[in-house]
Amino acid sequence: MAKVRLRSNRRTRWLFLSCVIILSAAAVATLVAVLLFAFDITDSTTAVVILCVAVAIAAVAALLSLIMSRVVLAPVARLSEASRQIARGDFDLNLTYDGAIEEYRDTYQSFNTMARELSTIETLRSDFIANVSHEFKTPLTTIEGYAMLLQDHELSAEERTDCVQRIMDSAGRLSALVSNMLMLSKLEQQTTAVEKAPFWLDEQIRQVLVGLEPLWGPKDLQLEVDLPPLKFNGSENLMYHVWSNLLSNAIKFSPGGAPLTVTLREQGGRVVFAVTDRGPGMTADVQRHIFDKFYQGDPSRKQEGTGLGLPLVKRIVQLCGGTVAVKSAPGQGSTFTVTLPKN
Repeated sequence: MAKVRLRSNRRTRWLFLSCVIILSAAAVATLVAVLLFAFDITDSTTAVVILCVAVAIAAVAALLSLIMSRVVLAPVARLSEASRQIARGDFDLNLTYDGAIEEYRDTYQSFNTMARELSTIETLRSDFIANVSHEFKTPLTTIEGYAMLLQDHELSAEERTDCVQRIMDSAGRLSALVSNMLMLSKLEQQTTAVEKAPFWLDEQIRQVLVGLEPLWGPKDLQLEVDLPPLKFNGSENLMYHVWSNLLSNAIKFSPGGAPLTVTLREQGGRVVFAVTDRGPGMTADVQRHIFDKFYQGDPSRKQEGTGLGLPLVKRIVQLCGGTVAVKSAPGQGSTFTVTLPKN
């Protein structure tokens, strides 16, 4: 961020100095009048000396006032001008204070921190809008393109079926995107998971695996499942989304015929779930961003997801007081681990 020294507000400073000069002049006149009257001074030389001393005192007072205006008012004026710059939407600033007043220094540091945070929020907002626009545009463009192809009366029945299927796939992806966005937006406003109740966690994970059979069955994946009976107190509906997203991702990236390991255990009063695939794995950079909204580490599979599944998983797990972590390396597959408090 650029280092910016903002121009001080001279109007405020000169207004303050003018008031001081007027008050000093009035004080001088009053002082001279009081001395002349009190001591009954009629000698002109003495009166001139008294007047000169009073004027000198007034000049010193004005000088001190000018110095004080620079020390006291100038930092406030710079802060005021910086606030107006922030109000205009320009967050690229950095106030500096070289004085000795600690309160001003602390205020400037807090202001700079606020400006950086606002700049970050604005960047995230812009990126979010750009990502949402792009994610919506892609399936809509696909739907529009294949709908136009369907107007060609010379298409064969097989070609028409293919166009309809692609339109349905894009519509489904658009529907999933909207659903995930709405759910993520709602969860981000919550501070704790709601509607907690005891349920069998191992049975829920089995149900998710059965529901995903159309995905792992054709790939002939070798499921290695270790799910001992385990009762958990939480939101059954929200936890279903966690297992569904993690398991579908693991299936998607697993090569045909590869093992897929799913485990569940209780450790030190906490529930630990892990799913391990033998897919292509991820670099350290991809792992750092894997839970960011709309991030997809494998561009070749961008059409297969929305980039909101893992952020949704992370938010749900956070609401339940747990953590989600990933361990991976290129060519060595990936392991996602969810740790939750049992009660």
